[in-house]
Amino acid sequence: MLRSPRSYLCNFLGTAYKNSSRENLMEVLKQDGLDKLCWIAAREQWQPQETNESFKNYQDALLQSDLTLCPVGVNTECYRIYEACSYGSVPVVEDVMTPGECGNSSIYHSAPLQLLKTMGAPFIFIKSWKELPAVLEREKNMSLQVKIQRRKKLIEWYQHFKAQMRQKFINILENSFLSNDKGS
Repeated sequence: MLRSPRSYLCNFLGTAYKNSSRENLMEVLKQDGLDKLCWIAAREQWQPQETNESFKNYQDALLQSDLTLCPVGVNTECYRIYEACSYGSVPVVEDVMTPGECGNSSIYHSAPLQLLKTMGAPFIFIKSWKELPAVLEREKNMSLQVKIQRRKKLIEWYQHFKAQMRQKFINILENSFLSNDKGS
């Protein structure tokens, strides 16, 4: 998984809503012929239930792609970012604020994606999908050895990130519940 060349530069499997940045992403990929280098399976309507086949396709896309394209949806952050990390596929994250409830950039200057940035996530952050052709051009010129090192770094970062988040959660629970017990 980590040491083999991957068949695709990038992947995106998901819903491309009308008048969304996901639709812009599809246009950039098609316009520059990049969709031939990437595993792309976009649909127009969200499907609430994945089938075994669609889940297997998604896992294969993550395993066989160097990068996972992570366009915003209702909120900036989504599960795709973390699933890509677990497969060593570097997330290319759209770094823009959405109207969702995940932060306010006028109050939190590092929002969106504040936690990931603070934790030093080894991702590729972009402001517009128009930046993608240059990202993929660099990717094409990158040696397998560099990609292998990047995959290892990503998976190590993700394991550390999960451990830290688990410990923070435990600390919050202990402080919330155990401190109440001491007062009783």
